[in-house]
Parts: sequence; structure tokens; C-alpha cells
Amino acid sequence: MRLFARNLRTFLLALLLGVSVWVSAVSAADPNEVNTYPHPIPLEVIGQDPSLVLTNEIPQTAEVSLRTPHSVWESLTARDKAVRAILDLSGLSAGEHTRQVQILVDTRPYQIVLANPTTVSVVLESLRTQTFPLSLSLSGQPAAGYQVGEATMDLTEIAISGPESLVQRVTRARVPINLDGVREGIDESVPVQLLDAQNEIVRGLAVNPESVHVTVPISQQGGFRDVAVKVVVQGQQAPGYRIENISVFPPVVTVFAENPELVNQLPGIVQTQPLDLQDRKEDVSTRLSLDLPENITIVGPQTVQVQVSISPIQTSLTLLNQPINVNGLSEGLSAQVFPQTVDVIISGPLPVLENLTSKDITVSVDASGLEIGSYQLAPEVKVAVENVLVESILPGTVEVVVALPNTPTPTAFPP
Repeated sequence: MRLFARNLRTFLLALLLGVSVWVSAVSAADPNEVNTYPHPIPLEVIGQDPSLVLTNEIPQTAEVSLRTPHSVWESLTARDKAVRAILDLSGLSAGEHTRQVQILVDTRPYQIVLANPTTVSVVLESLRTQTFPLSLSLSGQPAAGYQVGEATMDLTEIAISGPESLVQRVTRARVPINLDGVREGIDESVPVQLLDAQNEIVRGLAVNPESVHVTVPISQQGGFRDVAVKVVVQGQQAPGYRIENISVFPPVVTVFAENPELVNQLPGIVQTQPLDLQDRKEDVSTRLSLDLPENITIVGPQTVQVQVSISPIQTSLTLLNQPINVNGLSEGLSAQVFPQTVDVIISGPLPVLENLTSKDITVSVDASGLEIGSYQLAPEVKVAVENVLVESILPGTVEVVVALPNTPTPTAFPP
């Protein structure tokens, strides 16, 4: 014992040195590092009382930075849910509370360097369920000549549930139906609306059921009839142009006669007054009256809007033997082009192509910076008229021979 006591300090020093060497070796082989966890960490809410509801917005995810050995970090990032963020609401009653966010890491060793957020404020309210009578709210008027029958729905009340403060705002529940311009009966499911005392829609509550089946009969009154509108066209548009579309609004009008037999005898259409398109080259937008039989009147506006789309006919044209100009040639040099002409295929409106002249087309090659020698260049075509496209150049490349003036050039043989 006396020997052990005399050497205790030596033993402790040796132990401390051994541990230090071991820690240094481990750290060198698996060094610590600080990293931010790369995957989104969902904030999990647990322990909430089923009779309470969370009414405020809380963060959906959390961010965490950890100090760990390299091997531990690789293990954490390789697996899903290796790091979790927990918000425990156990034992909380209605009211406002602040809770700590718990970070759980399933592999050790680790140290939490930074967590965001660290705390979260929550507002809990009592969950309330209430039943409300359901009313049908009709607005607007059907199309002229139509009448509304007795509307029905398959439920008379609904149940709502949610935070008590929101439920207390609700004063009534309704099913809204808009009848503006309706010509056919309504037979469909319509969502329920919750309103407060100021007729503002209350959102954020669960409604059971969310929609109600509604039936609203719509019928046409005697003496009224819906007929289609046919545009009567006379004359021919200008040569080289075509009619793309003729539209009319409204496409259907309602007519009326004191004697229902008169409207029943109509062929299902009424014609407009003639629209003259003789030699027209541009779009037409105008209002036309309707040609109605005697004792029959139109309900509503007495004219219809007619629009006609007119556009030039698109075609193509081949221009043969167009000469080639040489641009940008350095001073003191001359150039010859083989072949000396090309064929150009262009496309565009027929009236434009019919009036095209040779002055409107220029074919050239750019010889800027070229020295003495032979070059294969692509010709460029410029058209001085709008709406004309160059479709093709034949041939696509030409030979340009740059030489000194009066220098013989090789003879070009046709291929």
C-alpha cells in the first residue's frame, strides 16, 4: 500500500496521458464537424387534447445545426427521420402558451449547436359543434321569357365544427344560386356558405355535409322562343383574300309574339340584314338588325354584334436566277461568284407577292475580311417588303474567289 501511495501521482499522470493519446487518435480518424441538417425537419405536434383545436399559425419545419463526428453525420444524413423536431402540448388547457421545441437525434454522440425555432407560441381553443338551419338563396333573373319554378334541396340543416370563437361568429348557413341569364333548369350539388352578422363569409370551419343537392325548375313562358342568329353575307371579298371566321353575339336571341303559333312556325333561326363584304380586305365589326316576320319582336337589344375575320391568302413563289452581290470586299481586291445566280423561294400574302418586283429582293454574300483565296459562303436574302419570309435558297452555298484585279480565275464547270 505504501508503494501504491508513493506512485499514485505517477499512475494518474500515466492514465491521463493514455486517455489523451486515445482521444487524439480517435479525433484524427473521425474528426468532429459542424453541419446544418440538409433535410427539412417537420415539426411534429403531439399530446394535444382532442377537445381543443390549434387556432394560430405555427412553423411547419425546423432547422438544426449539429456538431458530430464525421461518421455519425454520414449516418444521420443517409436515413429519413434520423433527426426529429417535437412540439409537446400535453397537459395544456385552452389559452395561449409557449412551448419548447425538442430536438431528438437517434445517433450519438452529438451536440446541438443551433436550433430554429427554439420555442413556439400556440393558441388553443375549445372545439365546438353546432347545428344550423339551411336556407336557399336565389339571386338574379333568368333569361327573358323564362320563369322559375319551386326550388328544392335535399337537406334542411347542417352541422359545423371548429374553434369556439369561429363557431360563435356564424349566424346563418345558406346555399347560393345565381339565376342570371339561365335558360335551363338547375339540378346539381352546391357548396354551403357560412355567414356572420355582417353577411361576410366565415372560413376555417368544418361543414357536414359540405354541399347540398339543389333542384330549380326553369321553364319558358308561352309566346317566347329561343332561335339561332344566322348572318347573311353578300358580295365577295377582294381577290387574294379569304374569310377566316364569321361570329355573332349573341348567337341565340329570344323572340316573342302574342300568338304562340307564330314563333312556333319559325325554322329555328332568324337572319340578319345583309352584310356587304364586296372587295373587303380588312376585318369587319358592326351591329346588324334582324329580319323578323310580321308580329314577331325580339326581346332585349334589337341588334346583334357581327365580326368577320378577313386575311390575305398565304402562298409561295420561286424567283429564278437572282444575281448575287458581293459586300464588304477589301479595297484592291476583286471577287467572282460561282454560280453567279441563285433561286429563291419566298412565301407571304398573295397580294403582296403579286406586286413584288426585282428591286424588292437583294441577294448578297459577305466578303468582309477575306483575303486572296477561294471560299464557300452562304448567300443572304433581304426582302424590302413586310410579311414576306425566305423559305429556301438554291444552292445554299456558293464559291467566292477573291483575287487581285486582272488575275485569271478558274473556270467554273457545272456539276
